[in-house]
Amino acid sequence: MMIEISGLSKTFKGGFQALDRVNLSFQQGEMVALIGASGSGKSTLLRHISGLMPGNTSTSHIKVGGRTVQQDGMVERNVRAVRADVGFVFQQFNLVGRLPVLTNVLSGGLSRMPLWRSCIKQFTREEKELGLEALARVGIVDHAYKRASALSGGQQQRAAIARTIVQKAKVVLADEPIASLDPESSRRVMQTLADINRIDGTTVVVSLHQVDFAMRFCPRTVALCRGRVVYDGPSSALSAGMLRELYGAEAEEILAPPAAAQNHSDFHAANGFHPPVFAAAV
Repeated sequence: MMIEISGLSKTFKGGFQALDRVNLSFQQGEMVALIGASGSGKSTLLRHISGLMPGNTSTSHIKVGGRTVQQDGMVERNVRAVRADVGFVFQQFNLVGRLPVLTNVLSGGLSRMPLWRSCIKQFTREEKELGLEALARVGIVDHAYKRASALSGGQQQRAAIARTIVQKAKVVLADEPIASLDPESSRRVMQTLADINRIDGTTVVVSLHQVDFAMRFCPRTVALCRGRVVYDGPSSALSAGMLRELYGAEAEEILAPPAAAQNHSDFHAANGFHPPVFAAAV
C-alpha cells in the first residue's frame, strides 16, 4: 500500500472531534476522491497524512510508501524525508505572488538541492528545463516568466500541480483544489491531476465539495461524515438516495453543483462534461 491509516482520531481544543477512528489504505497509482460536507474532516485527514499535524495520543499510525509519518500521536522525527515524496496542493495555491511562475514551480525540487543553493534559489540549467517541461505538461509554459500573481486562479492551481511534478512526488494530496474556481478551470485542474495519475502512476487523493467531479475523475470515493468514514467504494455506485441516507440534510451541500456552474447552464454540454443524473430518492 502507498498510504496506510489505522485507528486515526483527532480532537481539537474545545472537544470538537474532527476524525473518529479512521482506517483507510490507498494503493500505489490510485486516484481517490474524499467527499463530505463542510467540517466532515477531509482537510484534517490530508494534513495528518502529510505529517502537518499529529493525531490523538492513542494507538494509531500513518505510513506513506512503507515509511512511518506518525505513530500514536507523535509525528516521526524524520518526517521531512517522507514529505519529499508527498506533494500538497492547497486550495489557495500557496504560490509566492511576486516571484515568477517558474521560480515557484522549481521550489518543488528544493529538498534535493544543497542548502546554500536552496537559500538563494539558484537553479541549474537542467533544473530550469525540468520546470519548463512541468509547466508545458500542465498547459501554462507561456506564463513561465510572469509573476505568479498575474495568473488566473485556475492557472495558479496548475502551477501548484507543476510544482509537485518537479518535486517528483509519489503521492499528491489536493485539498479542495477547485473550490474557488469557475467550472472550466475546475475541469482543467481535475484533468491535470488525472493526467499525472495516469501517466506517472502518482497516487492522488483529492478532497472535493461536490460529488459530480468525484464521479467524473476518480474511480474510488471515500465519504466522510463528522470525522467517520461512511462510504468507501466505487464512485459509480454513489447515488443521491445513498448520499441523502448517509448525510441527511447535509447531502444537498454535496449534491449541489458549484455556484459558478449554476450561472453557466450550458457549460457542461459545451465542454463534453456530463455530470451524473441522480434519480430522486424514493
